[in-house]
Amino acid sequence: MTMKKTKKWILYALICTVLNIVVLPLVSAQTEVMAWGNLTGIRVEGQNMEFETSLRVAGKNWSVINSTGKEKQPRPRYDRDGTTQTVSTEFAGFQYTEIVKENGPGSAIVSVTSKAVRDTIIDGVYFCIELPDKYYSNATIRVNGSGKKRAISGLVSTTEKTRKLNAKSIIAESGQRQLSISLDASSPLIVLRDKNTGGYQLFIGLMGSNIKKEQQSQRKLTIKATGEIDKSPATIVVDIQNPGRRFDGFGGNFRLQNPKSDPQVIQYCLDNMRVAWGRVEMPWSMWHPEENVDPTDAAKAGKLNQHVHESMLMAQKLAKIGMPVIISDWSAPNWAILGDPRDAFRNRSKGIYGYPLNPEKTEKIYKSIADYIVYLKQNFGVEPDMFSFNESDLGINVRHTGKEHAEFIKGFGAYLASRGIATKMLLGDNSDATTFDFIIPAMNDPETHKYIGAISFHSWRGCDDETLKKWAGAAKKMNLPLIIAEGSTDAAAWTYPGIFYEQTFALYEINLYIRICSICQPLSILQWQLTSDYSVLKGEGIYRTMGPIQPTRRFWNLKQLASTPEGAFALPATCNKEEVNCAVFGNISRGEYAVHIVNNGAERTAEIKGLPADATMMEVYVTDETRGMEKTGEIRSSDGSFRLNIPQAAMITLLSKK
Repeated sequence: MTMKKTKKWILYALICTVLNIVVLPLVSAQTEVMAWGNLTGIRVEGQNMEFETSLRVAGKNWSVINSTGKEKQPRPRYDRDGTTQTVSTEFAGFQYTEIVKENGPGSAIVSVTSKAVRDTIIDGVYFCIELPDKYYSNATIRVNGSGKKRAISGLVSTTEKTRKLNAKSIIAESGQRQLSISLDASSPLIVLRDKNTGGYQLFIGLMGSNIKKEQQSQRKLTIKATGEIDKSPATIVVDIQNPGRRFDGFGGNFRLQNPKSDPQVIQYCLDNMRVAWGRVEMPWSMWHPEENVDPTDAAKAGKLNQHVHESMLMAQKLAKIGMPVIISDWSAPNWAILGDPRDAFRNRSKGIYGYPLNPEKTEKIYKSIADYIVYLKQNFGVEPDMFSFNESDLGINVRHTGKEHAEFIKGFGAYLASRGIATKMLLGDNSDATTFDFIIPAMNDPETHKYIGAISFHSWRGCDDETLKKWAGAAKKMNLPLIIAEGSTDAAAWTYPGIFYEQTFALYEINLYIRICSICQPLSILQWQLTSDYSVLKGEGIYRTMGPIQPTRRFWNLKQLASTPEGAFALPATCNKEEVNCAVFGNISRGEYAVHIVNNGAERTAEIKGLPADATMMEVYVTDETRGMEKTGEIRSSDGSFRLNIPQAAMITLLSKK
């Protein structure tokens, strides 16, 4: 290397060092902003000082209160520029722009611009801050710099009596937390208590009651959160004596939608992550568009639809790796349904999705889908492990009732068996965890059981512990594996893709997966998707990101989970810290183990107990704000336990080292 080049490299290194020292702390994602505009807290040393903001429109006399929230607004827009996050949205007759700027440790400046799209008479438009009951149940409040603390419970308005204050500053504090709000102008303040959560709600006025079209308001709030930071040790106890269900590994969806970007994303994921299960589209409506034209004959005559051909090639690509493949159909041919195919979309505003199959065409439907499976096997060497109609509980786009779903499983399952086709049915493939009752008719009908290969739901909504336990219970009752056929957290995120690159989104997603692994013990979780859609990569124009293809934090989280040894079983594990989620897997016969930890709080030490004596050395990998599955060291067991530091707001994986 020449002296000139050496000097350039030294200068470059110095610049990088300065940027790491100065810039990284500034861009640290301490304020949690959802893509629809709600703040869910501010992290201080990794500890989330929880609260939740929302924009609310109160009807006349508080007859109704509309609130921003997940899937409550049509297409909000989210963007980040350095330390500033911006959300633009329209809601309940108003347009809003919310700008959230980091303001030093534990603090953010929130600027809200509200604009009426029509004349209206309401009680008002409010910026609401909800204080969680677990921290603020006995809180006091000070207003406008007063030294006098008042119990917040004494300021709560009721239907009988409204207590309205004018506030320019508010401080709510308890033994564990303090939240201060400074306003750029005095504003009305009303305190309510949420009947469901028990949390106190601070309604800060943005606009009054008699609103004219185009009327605007602007308000700036400085929010500062402080409180106890829990750095006490976490203890994880593994039950090696009661291994649970087999975990084949992490999987992915490969529904092709972008011919330019999909291939490179798919190849990168397959090359750089162990993908254990795959799900591809069966484009039934394109396979058999004309009722009286045999689709197999048409395909043999060189008239196979291009998208059908590409989808079959995708299934073949996965099968070549040795991957089990699920095929799912999103849309039916016109001849096979009742009504108009446009019904799948035009009635959604009424809460009606999709279309039912025509019962008079049942035998033709069976034959058409079975012919697809046979053609796929004969010409591409793939016999799908399972088939489903995508989200037929909802209607995306074939719609079934629970009873119809059970009848289809029996009828089509028997038809496949009569033709010697080994493909089984997915029970459910539900749109969400919430619609559990959809699978009950099939569960209660013994005639369906022999045709079912696995139970399945999608994780977009409703994954609280109790609901997840229902799905785990169903799998255990039927002695069938459970597959999360679409894994992620926000079905609308493709409309505001900037959120994919946020720490908050990445943590929510991997937390969900670790909880599902712990509670449900699934056979696999299939990411939606491992293509350019909802992509875990960026660059090369994916959602307008430039530069070469590169992994995001979400990719590294998934890669860590996918590093679980093959043939491992779920090992029950508990943790004494609410902020720490964990899932443990082991192949006892080979002495291979994986411990996955998500630390949602501050940096702390952790002790892992209960692994067997042959687990003497573990490699440690970390994904956080600055690292992507970075190996941070190796640890040896001491007295049968492993001890390590776990970084704040991070995923940590321990893998056996032979």
